[in-house]
Amino acid sequence: MLAQHIARGITQQGDFEARLRTVPEVSSTIAQSSAPSIPDSGAVYCSKEDLATCSALVMGSPTRFGNMASALKHFLDDTADLWMQNALVDKPAAVFTSTNSMHGGQETTLLTMMMPLFHHGMLLMGVPYSEPALRSTTSGGTPYGPSHVSMNATSSLSSDEQAIAQALGIRIASTTSSLN
Repeated sequence: MLAQHIARGITQQGDFEARLRTVPEVSSTIAQSSAPSIPDSGAVYCSKEDLATCSALVMGSPTRFGNMASALKHFLDDTADLWMQNALVDKPAAVFTSTNSMHGGQETTLLTMMMPLFHHGMLLMGVPYSEPALRSTTSGGTPYGPSHVSMNATSSLSSDEQAIAQALGIRIASTTSSLN
């Protein structure tokens, strides 16, 4: 849901298309992909070509013990060839997450997702405090990136969480436009 609001912010800027992607699941016992090459439903899997050809990247993950999900980490660990080609250097990037509890590790997850992007030479962006929803939120949202606190599997995004996500999308698109 956060991804959709970030995408909405990106497309509000006019000339940009937001493409939603996911990564294959990995086995819990061995670090190899356990998913088919094409998902049966939902977003298509991200490819390294998607990363190499994107104008900007906004990456999200649920929080797993204060860190990104293993599937995303596994995907990123396989991008050394892009790093060697400098394929992501100077592209704007941002991160977002969701947790099941208020103190479930949102900020550590966002920060750990940033590390590989810094190594790729990307231009990391967050949400400035000039975004009013960041100052009023009582659920998710940090200057490091949008977040959602679900408290249970059925809770929907708060209006502040939605506003923070859309603000990030607008900021990414605006910055990308300025750089091109």
